[in-house]
Amino acid sequence: MEAVSEFALIARYFQRATTRADIVLGIGDDAAIVAVPAQQHLAVAIDTLVAGVHFPLDTPPADIGYKAVAVNLSDMAAMGAQPCWMTLALTLPQADAEWVQAFAEGLFAAAQPYDVALIGGDTTRGPLTISIQIAGWVPHGGALRRDGAQAGDDIYVSGTLGDAGVGLAIAQRKCSLPAADSEFCVQRLRRPTARVELGLALRGVATSAIDISDGLSADLGHILSASRAGACIILDALPLSRAMRNVSPAEGLQYALHSGDDYELCFTAAPAHASALARIAHGIGVAITPIGHIESAPGLRGRAASGQITRLVPQGYEHF
Repeated sequence: MEAVSEFALIARYFQRATTRADIVLGIGDDAAIVAVPAQQHLAVAIDTLVAGVHFPLDTPPADIGYKAVAVNLSDMAAMGAQPCWMTLALTLPQADAEWVQAFAEGLFAAAQPYDVALIGGDTTRGPLTISIQIAGWVPHGGALRRDGAQAGDDIYVSGTLGDAGVGLAIAQRKCSLPAADSEFCVQRLRRPTARVELGLALRGVATSAIDISDGLSADLGHILSASRAGACIILDALPLSRAMRNVSPAEGLQYALHSGDDYELCFTAAPAHASALARIAHGIGVAITPIGHIESAPGLRGRAASGQITRLVPQGYEHF
């Protein structure tokens, strides 16, 4: 294990060239300075990942770096914002150069496809903790928010649900699947796909949006609370991957409803936009599935294949 100084770590692994012309001053000063385009609002989000809480202790460092960026990109996607810049606060038990190199490779692997530049941050000693603040821009009045869902809107989700929850159970040796399915689910846990392109395409189409970080029922519940509305979801409509179909139906439904870390988008839109959404899905190459509709009566309900409607209690990851 090679130990290096704080400034050597920054210079060696995090100070990389960028082509972004909107960075006035980047890494190396007391603060970064960026130029926000005219007629745009600044969108800012931050996420913290703690070892043993947000990822298993044996997670490869490259995957930790990748996920730390991806979860922030997902927040930008949920707002319909174009991600641009990020800062990193990295707390390490020790300055292990090999670990930091792999971590940095994963971090930039997630950031580079979206031209997101690292413009500053901080390093310190302590329990392994990664905090990334991401910033981007969104046109005035164009942001996707949680409070715009209206009765009659359809509810959609991107991709498939529950994969990361199963991946965590596999990592914790609480679940077993065939090798290929296990690998798929663990990869979905470690390297989620942020739906940035979809978030940008939903501007002017979606009435509300959120990313599924804590679980569908919990995060849809946030939309309902902010919009002062209720919802009924069609349980058989929840999109499941091939790997998830190897889980028992009862368990699969629980994972799809309540497990987090999928970082898919959940959003609402008026029925008149159904054809536009089909074109968006085709153009981006991501599945978009209608799973229910918004209602005026408060609360979250689920409709089974039999037609029976039951009350659903939002559940998901709780930080405290």
